[in-house]
Amino acid sequence: MRPRTRRVMLPGPAGRIECAIDEPEEPARGIALVAHPHPLHGGTLDNKVVQTLARALIELGYVALRPNFRGVGASEGSHDAGRGEVDDLAAALAYAQQEFGAGKPVLAGFSFGAAMQTRLAARVAPERLLLVGLAVKRIEVGAVPVDTLVIHGERDETVPLADVLDWARPLDQPVIVVPGTDHFFHGKLNVLRGIVRSNWRLR
Repeated sequence: MRPRTRRVMLPGPAGRIECAIDEPEEPARGIALVAHPHPLHGGTLDNKVVQTLARALIELGYVALRPNFRGVGASEGSHDAGRGEVDDLAAALAYAQQEFGAGKPVLAGFSFGAAMQTRLAARVAPERLLLVGLAVKRIEVGAVPVDTLVIHGERDETVPLADVLDWARPLDQPVIVVPGTDHFFHGKLNVLRGIVRSNWRLR
C-alpha cells in the first residue's frame, strides 16, 4: 500500500464495510471505485492487481477507494453470490460521493470485481468503466458503455481469453490483450499500469 493509504469502516447493507482510501497529491479530479476478485478464492482489497489499478488511477488524479466485500477482512456480513456485493459497492460509492464530491465515478474491477462493476454501472452513470480479467463465464455480466476499457491476459487460465472475446464480439467491444500474461498479471503489473495510463482520456 502507499504511505498515504488510510482504512475506514463505512456503513453498508450487511454491516460495516472495510475500505482503503488513497488520495492524489493534487486536488482530485474525481472518484475511482476499485473492486477486488472473488471473496471465496482469496480476493481482497490488498490484491496486487487491485492495488495496481488504484495506483494508476491515483496517478491520473482520482481518489481511489478499495472496499472489501462483505465477509472479507474486517467487512461484516457473509458472501452473497454476487447479489449483495453490488449493494456493497453502491454503499461505498455513496460514501465516496458524500466525502469527495458527487461527480460521475470511475468504476474499476478485477475478475469477479470487474463483473460486479458492470452491474453497478447499470445503476449509476459512470465516467468510465475499467475491467481487467473480466469474469464472463460463471457470472452474469451487465452491459457496458462504449468507451469501456477492457484488459485481459493472453494466457489467462482462470478466464480464458476466448471466452472474453466471445463476450466482446457481439458488443463490438475492443479488448487489449497482454501477450504471455496469466490471470494475475504476474511480472506484468507495470505493463498493466502503463496500459491504463496510456489509454485514459482525461475529461
